Amino acid sequence: MSSSQIADYYEVLQVSPRADSETIERVFRHLAKRYHPDNQDSGDANKFSQLVEAHTVLSDPEQRASYDVNYERVRESRWKLFDQKSANSEIVTDTRVRLGILSLLYVARRNNVLEPGVGLMELERVLSVPDSTIQFQVWYLKENNWIERLATGMWAITAAGVDKLFDLGGPAKEGPYLLHQGEAQEEQSPHHS
Repeated sequence: MSSSQIADYYEVLQVSPRADSETIERVFRHLAKRYHPDNQDSGDANKFSQLVEAHTVLSDPEQRASYDVNYERVRESRWKLFDQKSANSEIVTDTRVRLGILSLLYVARRNNVLEPGVGLMELERVLSVPDSTIQFQVWYLKENNWIERLATGMWAITAAGVDKLFDLGGPAKEGPYLLHQGEAQEEQSPHHS
């Protein structure tokens, strides 16, 4: 399996990449009981096989360390939002940061609906933008009721935020551009026949 196709074992086990070995073991046991093929109510042989594979790697310190090296690189490239062109436009950049925040919070909510929180430092790290940019965008998203602060101090997407995310094109997709290349020049230059 190439690094671009690396399985997300943390997602399979529904744990944070920062989860300790006890948490991984506890969650694995819980999910293994649920998806074991002998469980007539919720058994799923394919899901169980994925869980065992994820547990094998993440419960072994050496295998996990090796996995984490590739996982971080793939994970960050998956969320890479900026290229040189977008850096020149604050509007496009702000739209992409908002889309990135909503996408990350959406994924967190989908992965764990009961504990969906993501902290500001994690948003800043994954999106590779300064704290001041994250603070402004979080304020903006909160004022529009698209995200909320949880009792834990973490941030989570709201139902209105999910709707807004899909209005913008869905998770991890490029947001709409307000101007297409060349439009500004066409509007400013007079038309001669």
